[in-house]
Amino acid sequence: MTHGRGQRERALAPAVQRRILMWSFARRLPAHVVNGLAVTLGLLVVQVSCALASGAAAAQIAMTGAIYASLPHLADRPGRAGRRVLAGGLLGCAAGAVVLALRSHPVALGISIGLVAFAVMLAMAWGKKAGPIAFAAVLAIVFSMAVPPSHSAVATTGWCLAGVLVYAAWAVVSTRVLERRYRVLAVASAIRASADLLRARATLLAEGSPWAWVREEAALADRLDAARDLVFPTRDTPGTHRDKTLVLAVMELRDVLLASALDLDRLGDDAFAVEVRARLAGALRAIAGALDAAHDALRTGVAPAEPPPVAIDADLAVDPDDPRRRLLPALVNRVRHLADDVASIHRVLRGGPDDAALSFAPAELARFVADDRWPLATLREDLDPDSPVLRHAVRVGLALSTAYFLARALPWATHPYWIVLTVAVVLRGTLDQTIARRNQRVVGTAIGCALSLLVAGLLPPAASRLLFPLAAGTAHAFVQVRYVLTASAGTVMALLQAHLVTPGVPFAAGERLADTVTGALLAWAFSYVLPSWERRRLPVAIARAHEDLRAYARLALSTSTGVDIDQRIARQRAYEALEAVSAALQRSAVEPRRVRPPARAVLGFVDEAQRLMAHLSSVRLLLVRRRTQLEGAEARAAIADARAA
Repeated sequence: MTHGRGQRERALAPAVQRRILMWSFARRLPAHVVNGLAVTLGLLVVQVSCALASGAAAAQIAMTGAIYASLPHLADRPGRAGRRVLAGGLLGCAAGAVVLALRSHPVALGISIGLVAFAVMLAMAWGKKAGPIAFAAVLAIVFSMAVPPSHSAVATTGWCLAGVLVYAAWAVVSTRVLERRYRVLAVASAIRASADLLRARATLLAEGSPWAWVREEAALADRLDAARDLVFPTRDTPGTHRDKTLVLAVMELRDVLLASALDLDRLGDDAFAVEVRARLAGALRAIAGALDAAHDALRTGVAPAEPPPVAIDADLAVDPDDPRRRLLPALVNRVRHLADDVASIHRVLRGGPDDAALSFAPAELARFVADDRWPLATLREDLDPDSPVLRHAVRVGLALSTAYFLARALPWATHPYWIVLTVAVVLRGTLDQTIARRNQRVVGTAIGCALSLLVAGLLPPAASRLLFPLAAGTAHAFVQVRYVLTASAGTVMALLQAHLVTPGVPFAAGERLADTVTGALLAWAFSYVLPSWERRRLPVAIARAHEDLRAYARLALSTSTGVDIDQRIARQRAYEALEAVSAALQRSAVEPRRVRPPARAVLGFVDEAQRLMAHLSSVRLLLVRRRTQLEGAEARAAIADARAA
């Protein structure tokens, strides 16, 4: 019997191992891939349910409504995901209904395309959260133009609405199931972005180029925003308390890293200074490696090992009369504080006690969360002729109408909506984003055309129908991560849609590629229509940075109890203001030379502002860590004098 049991266990072992490997692989999937898989499954649910209800043709139309709704379906909280999915789907159906009603009147349709695009692009006044919802209407314009004239406009709109409603229900359910995983992945992503920022600082010490640092700072800001929005509004349970502690620790870590850069300019340029900078860079990379381990541990659920000790002063000799002798302990202490903070992140991941100073009431943490309201006052502010939002809305409206009329005039225009789609996805709010999209769109379309021809030759029609939601989910997953993949999958999806809506029509890969090149060039040309050059925005961004820095300075030097949350929020706003200036400067690098802002002066401003932030953060951390030693009248008077200065 024992021998038989052993044989059964050996027979089961490979299956168990495969399951373990699959589970381990699934836990390593990033949030955008998990979200893309959820979208793919949701589209399949719509396709199968509508096909069972009324056949494959109706299901394919319902899928278009589901795709409109899927655009705002991101890693989010269930309630907010449901509202945004429904808004995007309904707005898409409304835009599609306008196109279907006017499809027999080409001139009116071309004008209406521009007006609808202008109206929905005004929604960008509410920020990035409005982007997917607004684009759902633009995509609906394109998809509705692809509907054959024989299809009833009322029936098509009805099945689109059905697809929206089924998908909205799926979005709420799937987001509730994945909510915990989204939170974990958002926190892990913020930790990884912190590691990348540490490496960028190490590179800055070695090479002196600030652009990697600016880029990674912007990436960390985005990751922190996503993590705060997902984690801070949750009920306090052991799991969510750990996640909140980790997010607050990452926010604190950025402050300590900024403070660690102080006084480095006082080292000089001799051999000793070069050696100190090299050791500092090595220490930062080692601490970044420990953060990478924390990131992996959080994603996989395996507790991390104790990070190795980090030191920079071993065997580092300095002359007793050298004034830098007093500077070295400060540099060593700052690195030690960074290492200690990362070690505390590891302790939390191993289930150890967290820092009581990082505990806030839910109402206090809610102040960090992005506002989910859509006030009309925000829209009214952007109706100014100089507003970048208004200028972009006019630009998009004119570009899409022009694309439609141009497509109808081209000799190969059997699918005029493809040029409209290309212009819509390539034309961005800034020139640098438009150029990046232009290049990636053309390359991705070429890859997608080749894949479509391969699909046409190898797969039967039934398999092509299943490939459609997979292509849509892939396009959705990588739109903000690797747009070449999105363009490739979107091309496969568009060619499949045209083929499935009108069976028997061959894949028009050559026309698709020609339309993409034409649309990309047209979008690039329209970037120069009512341009919003960065030099127009910089004065406002710099003024806001001054204001937010003053607010942080007032609060950073406060010793009053109960101001910690106000200090952190003021610090967050100051970071965001400086990041807006840095991002504007980075975007301006591809603009015409005659309109570029003075890069050296603006970089100097950002550098000095970050030094000020570092000093303020150092003082704030000192006041927190040595609060009990600063209770005397002399200390209070010194702090008051500093605050007044």
